Amino acid sequence: MENRSLVTIAQHSKEKILYMLEMAKEFEAHPNRRLLEGKVVATLFFEPSTRTRLSFETAANRLGARVIGFTDPKATSSSKGETLKDTIKMVSSYADIIVMRHYLEGAALYASESTQVPIVNAGDGANQHPSQTMLDLYSIYKTQGTLENLNIYLVGDLKYGRTVHSLLMAMRHFNPTFHFVAPEELKMPEEYKLYCRQQGIKYVEHTDFTEDTIVDADILYMTRVQRERFTDLMEYERVKNVYILKADMLGKTRPNMKILHPLPRVNEIAYDVDECPQAYYFQQAQNGLYAREAILCDVLGITLDDVKKDSERYNTSL
Repeated sequence: MENRSLVTIAQHSKEKILYMLEMAKEFEAHPNRRLLEGKVVATLFFEPSTRTRLSFETAANRLGARVIGFTDPKATSSSKGETLKDTIKMVSSYADIIVMRHYLEGAALYASESTQVPIVNAGDGANQHPSQTMLDLYSIYKTQGTLENLNIYLVGDLKYGRTVHSLLMAMRHFNPTFHFVAPEELKMPEEYKLYCRQQGIKYVEHTDFTEDTIVDADILYMTRVQRERFTDLMEYERVKNVYILKADMLGKTRPNMKILHPLPRVNEIAYDVDECPQAYYFQQAQNGLYAREAILCDVLGITLDDVKKDSERYNTSL
């Protein structure tokens, strides 16, 4: 039996990415469906989350599914020493799909190999965050009208930032030029730069973050310096406020430029940026609902044609 888990965005071809974006567009037009009626979605969050968990649970509810799960592993048997494998096997007997966030890199892959119930990786340590990448791609496509030939600036925590690692891998199909803007302590890991070279992805590295640095950006992707990834809090204190985007830095930017951020933000985007036309991070979060509706349907074998036929029924009933 085929396991349709979504562990990494690297498993998706260019055609599959565009297919998923088309499905997300269908859900944006009509988010409330009954396509998952009778299904049970389990959300297992071993790490804190607001947007990812709530948007997955909202997506499941809007599609007619029921939701079970937990947000605090201390209230589960894992606190008694139950292994991840046993937890996954147990929950698999209750649910049709498992959405899981875990603090260990590789946990989602391990879980997917432990069950035939599809696993959706909602973030595994500093490794991957493929559902975030789908909503990022949808946001880029909506604001730019294309995914091709864009200048994408990734700013801040590029060492531990799983969202930027996943985005890098997804954009390999679309001839981007990446600009990595980070202090030495948080620069893009060598393994991802090697990946860029192997895939023919152009990239430039910067340590300065000024209005002149970002003048050619189509997408400015800001990230939070993640305190929870640091073992040395002194190192965190040194780098946490290195780059702060302020409204007065946006005067020279391209008219099409949009600012993305996976959220939550701390200090890296000043509040005066919120009122600027370039700010798109709250709309980006909203796009997460439509992208995650598409993901839930896809891993359960519901096709784009199924969704379009459902849209036709919806339009006919109006």
